[in-house]
Amino acid sequence: MSDPLIRLIEPADFAAVARLTVAAYEADGQLKGETGYADVLADVSVRAEHGDVLVAVEPATGHLLGSVTFVLPGTRYAEMCGPGEAEFRMLAVDPSAQGRGAGAALVEACVARAIELGCTAVTICVREGLAEPAHRLYRRRGFVRQPERDWSPFPGVNLLALRLPLRSAADS
Repeated sequence: MSDPLIRLIEPADFAAVARLTVAAYEADGQLKGETGYADVLADVSVRAEHGDVLVAVEPATGHLLGSVTFVLPGTRYAEMCGPGEAEFRMLAVDPSAQGRGAGAALVEACVARAIELGCTAVTICVREGLAEPAHRLYRRRGFVRQPERDWSPFPGVNLLALRLPLRSAADS
């Protein structure tokens, strides 16, 4: 497989991204005992209204491999980013495409977007107990735990805060 193409979502992608995102979250156990989060994940049109939904596509076939939602502070889906920071959420790779670089390509696209916008950092929350490959991806990219920013949206769901400091063009 060649490197995935990353692009902004198109309305024709909404239904496929909704299915893919829910399937990915179900596959790694993130929806067990959840009430309503699958509906939030599947509401791709609203995510696209309030952030940049990026998709990873297999260049040769056009097959959707994954997606992510990129947001800025003060927007509907921003959970923890502060002034000057960007955040990404709902990173999902089709279970049949995992391990082939789509997740890493989506992370890189979010980092590039944050740099382009002049952000000083990218923040994310990961669910405690998330599959090790995801934690490894974030550690390898340089995300650092920020335990003082950990939080819980409701009992039994603990979200761990990670932050990637960015160098501005002026720092180079």
